[in-house]
Amino acid sequence: MNLWPKSILPKGLYGRVALILVVPLVTIQLILTVVFIQRHFDGVTRQMTLNVAIDLNYFLKQVEEAPDQTEVLGVIRKMSGPLGFSAQVQSLENMPRDFLVGYWDLAGKMVINVLRGNIPGTAAIDLVSDHKNVLIYIKTSNQSLFIAFDRSRVNATNPQRLFILMIMISIGMALITYLFLRDQIRPIEELADAAEAFGKGQRTPYAAGGANEIKFAGQAFLDMRERLERQIEPRTRMLSGVSHDLRTPLTRLKLGLSLIGDDGETRDLARDVDDMEEMLEEFLSFARGDSLEETKLIDPQLLVNQIVADARRTGGTVDLDITNKPDRPAQISIRPNAVRRGLENLLTNALRYGEQSHVTVDFQPGEIRFVVEDNGPGIPEGKRELATRPFERLDEARNQNRGTGVGLGLAIAMDVASSHGGSLDLSDSKTLGGLKVTLRLPL
Repeated sequence: MNLWPKSILPKGLYGRVALILVVPLVTIQLILTVVFIQRHFDGVTRQMTLNVAIDLNYFLKQVEEAPDQTEVLGVIRKMSGPLGFSAQVQSLENMPRDFLVGYWDLAGKMVINVLRGNIPGTAAIDLVSDHKNVLIYIKTSNQSLFIAFDRSRVNATNPQRLFILMIMISIGMALITYLFLRDQIRPIEELADAAEAFGKGQRTPYAAGGANEIKFAGQAFLDMRERLERQIEPRTRMLSGVSHDLRTPLTRLKLGLSLIGDDGETRDLARDVDDMEEMLEEFLSFARGDSLEETKLIDPQLLVNQIVADARRTGGTVDLDITNKPDRPAQISIRPNAVRRGLENLLTNALRYGEQSHVTVDFQPGEIRFVVEDNGPGIPEGKRELATRPFERLDEARNQNRGTGVGLGLAIAMDVASSHGGSLDLSDSKTLGGLKVTLRLPL
């Protein structure tokens, strides 16, 4: 059974470490304060207050035995100084009836309880108006007196000082621990940033550091990144060579067909060669993935404008809309050729299976969305995941007579989105009634 709800725990490592530090420190302070300090000094405060109560009772006895008012004043003048009191006769009409003490003044509550229980006639005690002195109002058989004496006579100040000292030491230790943890957590954050950048196809400088465990994890990441790059680079070079070798015979076929003559059969063969060349380009684009292309800062609006203009020159009906456009020109760090290829595939598919397409560039906090919609037959919801897989052609969903293809258009766009740390979503177009494809890329 999980006794700690995850929703109330800090999400970051700093917060969790701080929680681990603060909870024990606060618990120890409370235990020491309540169990040891308060109990110990409660006894000290009680004993000191009882001593003062003995002096006060002796003083009050002398006042009550005085035969007249003049003798009362004489007793006050004679005994107040030696006993450490400041006393004066108080009018009965001005005698308060309250016992005032601060809410957190635990020692003060003890003082009031002891004085009330040991000094008959105590009418009021004030520990709030003057925090340095105890103000006590006492009613005798024939007099009412106001007496003040130093608070230090009944209340030791060590508990407060010790408590403040504990707090200051705890804050100092927490600050030292924070400075130490900052140096330990920084390598973890740098490793996370390097891993996130590598997942988006970017290579950022990173050197393994920190504690041994963190250093081992960082070195493992560097080794993994190097192995992946060593695997990707020869594959890309091989595919580039294959692309060149395959284009050569296709070029010879196209040249030979152009020399034969312009009849129906020749045109059919030339169209087959064009289809083969297009299929080859799609396959090589997907297999290569532009993994070694360097990222650049690109204006996404300018990039989409060029793609839409190219589609319109080929006779496509394409509308373009920019929403939530920032005040200043926005630039995103992407591999431009890969993103261009992905968006061109989406727009080509939209015009292949529909007659009209609508492209939207939507700037959102933390991401940019490229939305391509068409008025074609769309893709059923149950087959959308299948449509993004390589070499899948949905004969029932898409009209294959509208164009050729090997089922790599959406797969290439999905690969582009994943390599940039984004996503590709398929849904129904409410505007045109066909397919709506949303390519999300982080800013």
